[in-house]
Amino acid sequence: MNKLKMLLVMAIAIFSFSAADAQTAKKKVQTKKAKTAMHYQCPMKCEGEKTYHKNGKCPVCKMQMKPVKAAVADAAYQCPMKCEGDKTYAKEGKCPVCNMNMKQMVAKKATNGHDGHNHN
Repeated sequence: MNKLKMLLVMAIAIFSFSAADAQTAKKKVQTKKAKTAMHYQCPMKCEGEKTYHKNGKCPVCKMQMKPVKAAVADAAYQCPMKCEGDKTYAKEGKCPVCNMNMKQMVAKKATNGHDGHNHN
């Protein structure tokens, strides 16, 4: 009877360690996937095409957001008051925080500081 208890405890311990190891491996795979640019959006599109960089719940309907591929937009619009930090939108509209009209951002070209003048 004592050997049976010991065998049962060993089996439970082995099962527990293997389950914990499987969870760790799953987290590693998710972490590698998270390094790619992923955006999240409400499945009900309560806020139109608005996307977030972090997963969570929709602030309007409280549904869990779904991952979507980031669309490369020709133009980016942003609140002039930067109510949402550096968050941008693909379409023109009003800021959901302060209700101001969003302004189109100008994409800055990387320069070496010598454009616009010449060295003789």
